[in-house]
Order: sequence, then C-alpha cells, then structure tokens
Amino acid sequence: MKIKLQRDHLLKPLAQVGGVVERRQTLPILSNVLIKIENNELIITATDLEVELKARAEIESDVEVDFTLPARKLIDICKALPADVELQIDISNERAILKSGRSRFTLSTLPARDFPAIEANISSEKFSIPGNILKRLIEKTQFAMAQQDVRYYLNGMLLEVKEGKIRTVATDGHRLALSEADFDETLDLDVILPRKAVLELSRILVDSDENVQIEISSNHAKIIVGNISFTTKLIDGKYPDYKGVLPRSTGNKMEADREEMRQALQRASILSNEKYRGIRFKVSKNRLELLAHNPEQEEAEEEIEVEYSGDDLTIGFNVGYFIDVLSVISSEKVHIELADVSSSCLIYATDNNESRYVVMPMRL
Repeated sequence: MKIKLQRDHLLKPLAQVGGVVERRQTLPILSNVLIKIENNELIITATDLEVELKARAEIESDVEVDFTLPARKLIDICKALPADVELQIDISNERAILKSGRSRFTLSTLPARDFPAIEANISSEKFSIPGNILKRLIEKTQFAMAQQDVRYYLNGMLLEVKEGKIRTVATDGHRLALSEADFDETLDLDVILPRKAVLELSRILVDSDENVQIEISSNHAKIIVGNISFTTKLIDGKYPDYKGVLPRSTGNKMEADREEMRQALQRASILSNEKYRGIRFKVSKNRLELLAHNPEQEEAEEEIEVEYSGDDLTIGFNVGYFIDVLSVISSEKVHIELADVSSSCLIYATDNNESRYVVMPMRL
C-alpha cells in the first residue's frame, strides 16, 4: 500500500497530538500514533490511555488505510525534511518505508487493530465557550495544581459552571488559584480534569474567540478545538470547598507595582533557603521590606514603596508561590490583603478580580 502526501500536511497534525505520547511506555503501541486515511481526510490519533488527541487534515488521496508508526521518530523525520516536499509511505510486511527525494527511512509498524481507543460514555452535558476565554481561565490557574499528591483530586483542575459563571480552580494545599468569567448557559456542573489533560489543553488552545465545544459524560470530557478532538478521563473525587479557603476582606490592604515587586522577590529569593524558599515580608506604612536568609548565614534585603495604611505586620511566605502569582497577573498594580501572621493572604489585580489567589503563610 503506497500513500503520497505533502510533508506539511502530515507534520502539522503530528505536532498537535505528539505531546500526549510519553517517551517511556509500558505498552509498545502507546509509543505509536494511529494514522488513518479515508474520504480524503487524514486522521492522526495519539493516546496514553488517560488522554486521547485526534487531529484531522484534508488531503487528496484515493486510498483508505490505517496503520501505526513510532510517534517521536516520525515527528523528527518530518521536521528534518525540507518544507513543501512530497512524502511517500509504502506499508508492507510490518514495515513502513518513507521516501522523500533522495531520503529513505524504514520504520517498524504495529497493527492498527491493537491501538487502544478511549470509549467515552454518552455525553450528559454539552456547551460551547470562546477558546480565548477557556485558555485564559486555564493559564491563570494551572500553575497551582498539585503534582503526585496522595490526595489524587488535587492533581488536576476543577472546571465548574454555576450561577452564570464558569470557573477554574487549582490548589496544592499550600496555595489556591481561581479564575472565572461570565457564562450565559444555565448549567450546574463541576468536573476535575487531570493535570496532564490541563497542560495539553493549554497547549492546543489558541487565543481566538472561535467557540470550543465541550461535552461532559460521567467519566470523560471531550473538547473539540478546530480540527482537534481532545478526550480525557475525569478524576473521580470531590474537590475541596475552595470558597471556604478564600480569606474574608480585611482593612490591611496593600497596593504594589506588580513588576517591581516580582523583580524584588526574584532578587531576594537568590539567598533564600533552597529547600523551604521562605521570605519574610515586613509591612509598615507605605513600605514593604523583603528579607531572606539561608543556612550559610547569607542575607538579602529588598525594600519597595507600596500603598499601605493598615497594621504593621511581619509574615513569612514561600517566595516561589508569590512569584508564580505575580507572573500570571497582567495588570500593572496588584492588591494584597493581609489579616495576621497566621492567616492566608489574598492577591488579585487592581483593575479586576476575575482571578484571585490565596497563599498560605510560613513560619520562619
């Protein structure tokens, strides 16, 4: 069976789905992508049994065939070939011979019938949302997801539609990120998307107001972004009550220049304890001092001007958590609400509170 197609027609969908394929797999077939050609359409599928990505491209072909090829090797070959060249694939005897000009590559194949498919249940909820809004919601919160936490429901992101809002929430138990947007559809749902699914979704979403279709079933979510169909298993569990974590408003409100504060924190963090990453915040009238030290008795001090007229406070925070928050806020100024030395702080942009962030204090 011989197939001819343009290198670019193959590379684009390959690159779109290739991120799902892990370099080390327990099942050899999971290192491959499934390539299917039918009705002048090229469909490439990749999966790790938790997330499945399908990308489609229109081609001119008079053959209908499906086969699998090693994902990483195929992507590397296509990237190394010149642009706009024609690629010929000859499938026979569990081998695929790729030819382009004077280049020739022989790859091993595995039977397409062995390629696993994620069988999602019938969707119980369907809705659509502009892609740029979903992308913003994810990018503003994904950094706070836990990694390999025994509380498995924290190793992902809560997607909630309720009371005219669509929200994403992520927490690792030490910090919390919440972002929301107005949403017209009258739905009431909450699902937990796995960490890998969130990272892949963030990668494939584009900053466009074109609608993304979302289908939710009892154990899967399917999201259609342009020519890409994205299916993921959902985390079965109950997400913590994030509303109970949000601090109540206090009189100790500080307004600071976001970039000035971020840079001061980065400088001070150089001499913080590498393991605990703690920095002492010393807040007084219109002044913030940042103090760091490490076991080698080295110290860093930074001072910035802020707008603050509340109680004098000295409180410790993980500097990495603060820098992460200031890196995703886009406004020039940030508000930081403080209660006391043992209470979490609330951080949000001065021009809107669509995204809010909670950071727990540290004992230093």
